Amino acid sequence: MLIVLWISILLMLLSAILPGKNGSKRIIGAVGWGVFSVHWLQQPLHYIAINDYVNVALTIAMSVFCMLIAHTMYVQHTNRYTARESNVDITYMATNAIAIGSVFYFPFAEIPALKEWLIGTVTNNIIWTMNMLGMSAYRTGNLITYNGHTVEIILGCTAIESIALFMGLIASVNAPMKKLLAAFMVSVPVIYILNILRDVFVVVAYGEMWFGPNSFEIAHHMIAKAGSGVALFVIAYMVMRILPEILELIDGLWNMITEHINTIRKKVLGNN
Repeated sequence: MLIVLWISILLMLLSAILPGKNGSKRIIGAVGWGVFSVHWLQQPLHYIAINDYVNVALTIAMSVFCMLIAHTMYVQHTNRYTARESNVDITYMATNAIAIGSVFYFPFAEIPALKEWLIGTVTNNIIWTMNMLGMSAYRTGNLITYNGHTVEIILGCTAIESIALFMGLIASVNAPMKKLLAAFMVSVPVIYILNILRDVFVVVAYGEMWFGPNSFEIAHHMIAKAGSGVALFVIAYMVMRILPEILELIDGLWNMITEHINTIRKKVLGNN
């Protein structure tokens, strides 16, 4: 249900914008993460119905992760937790990152008018780029036809997921505006431009049948995905060079997860 998703986002956003580090800020964040875990727990049934068991595992893992964050924030609240001397509060940073990233992603994913606008904009950019390269293509809605072969542009072709992820991570860091702007410039605009070029490559490769009858599958599922993975790795490296606090966030979340796992393991072994 969308209502669960929007409640979780609003709660985490409220936690992110409240001033200071008071108890209500932390408890609101904990509730937001808890509701967010319910949202992810609703997803496996959909993926089971279409036999997509990889996403079943991923959504369950995401739900468990959200529960761990919620539990940690609640414990911090009840214990009157104070941030470490480094002033890096992992749970606040994670809450801010998810809240801001969600604000950039879910409206486009769940509101039809915004989704259509974004897909239409990307489709126009692809057509413009191809025309600039001397390739005659035309669109019908969100369909692009080139050389008699048609490709449908969907939300996944817009790179909004990656853009929202980096927006959330960058905005969650307490750093000088100059560094935040630099991190933004080497990530978000670059991701958008590279994504347009990726889409152009897929359309042209399919239209020209560069790889035979399976040109679309090879171009999209193999080459484009591999290229996107390498590009995102390089961009992430550059962003973390500018904002090392993001690496601290990742390291802190990993330590939090391993601490929970070790605690559960000790309790299970202790009961045996």
